[in-house]
Amino acid sequence: MTERVRTWLAQWGPMLPLLLAEGTIWLGFGALLPILPIYFTQHGVDLPTLGVVVAAWPAARLLGEPFFGWVADRASRKRMMMAGLLLASVFAVLPLFIVGPTAFIVLRGLAGLAAAMYDPAARGYLVDANPPEKRGEAFGLYNAAQMGGLMLGPAIGGFAVAITGLATVVFWVAGIALVVSAVLVAFRVPDLQHPAAPARDATAEPATATQPGDAYAPGDAVEPAPADPRLGEARPRRLFNRLLVAAVAFNLGGYFASGSYEVVWSLYLTSLGASMALIGLTFFSFAFPVLVLSPYFGKHIDRSGGFVALVLGLFVVGLCGAAYVLVPEIWFVILVGFIEGTAFAVCSPALYLLVARASPPGRSSTAQGIFGAAGTMGTIVAALAAGVLAEADLRYPYIATTIGMLAVLGIGLLIGGRRLYDAMQPDHELRAATPPAGTTVAGA
Repeated sequence: MTERVRTWLAQWGPMLPLLLAEGTIWLGFGALLPILPIYFTQHGVDLPTLGVVVAAWPAARLLGEPFFGWVADRASRKRMMMAGLLLASVFAVLPLFIVGPTAFIVLRGLAGLAAAMYDPAARGYLVDANPPEKRGEAFGLYNAAQMGGLMLGPAIGGFAVAITGLATVVFWVAGIALVVSAVLVAFRVPDLQHPAAPARDATAEPATATQPGDAYAPGDAVEPAPADPRLGEARPRRLFNRLLVAAVAFNLGGYFASGSYEVVWSLYLTSLGASMALIGLTFFSFAFPVLVLSPYFGKHIDRSGGFVALVLGLFVVGLCGAAYVLVPEIWFVILVGFIEGTAFAVCSPALYLLVARASPPGRSSTAQGIFGAAGTMGTIVAALAAGVLAEADLRYPYIATTIGMLAVLGIGLLIGGRRLYDAMQPDHELRAATPPAGTTVAGA
């Protein structure tokens, strides 16, 4: 056992500070999430406007992620992560001091821009810091870190409320968690040199990993994970390619649930008679299987391929939307949440792996920004629709989520076609199928 732990630490030790920072971010998010809809409605926000408030955060990310992803492929990712986290900490607590529907919309939008600075840089870092055959497992650990924070957040937020007697203390918990995350990134995450972008033609000189003017000190940067020269040619040469478009479609549908649930989750469970403690337990039931199973499924996907995991996981997550309202009892919601969390643990590492394989060399953060923007578009659409639907019946957003997710899953499969299936094969099979150096990948 000791030898196994040492081997694991030798492999993943350099990533632990970033994973710990990610978990801390989601701890604050988890503490805040159950109270946000209730807090906003208590301060004069009706249900349709609540949908707009919730949509402001992903709308800002939609505008910001592609741009900040582009910047992160050219500047210091570490500094971008730090700046995004510090700004997000400020916007997390300002709703306590600036109150009202318009103020909430503006502040949630600014918080979304701060998140857009952080996320593409962090995910691009994970892609470039790990070899291709380990990226599924890397994103499995990334998901586990997120869900570990989400699982602990409501408990820590509830403990803080019990001590202080103030429900609004969770805003401070979220702000402090973001500051702690920024400190972890600043002192424990080394900066990473950008990998070389592909040459424009066969006779062009290859680009160097670090260009003049890059913001890296020689003693501060670490080398990106070495790429297998046989595998490098299998990655698309163009940023806009069929694989990335399919991933964008999947993420668009996957975030329908996020937008809908952020609007109606706490309100729906409150209508069933659930206390804040029980609402927190529903977050735990979703997060626990993701925490435990994501690293396992990520490793399995690296070895056996991820197509089945991707499709099956997204399909089950979609079905869970309508399942939540089949039996209006809190125990049933907790059970479905556990099933949905397990399905998410199956599909999420596969989806991130697809984006990594759809990213041209040197464009990882840009691809992650586009991918993330698609998810935020799904959140916007779902949040706006949920606010309107919930005014008629709190169950309608859940049903709409299932319809939307399954429809977009089918569209993504049509877009990806056979190339999607091939791209999700294990690393050794991709190598065997790699064309000779200098050959352009068809359809890329």
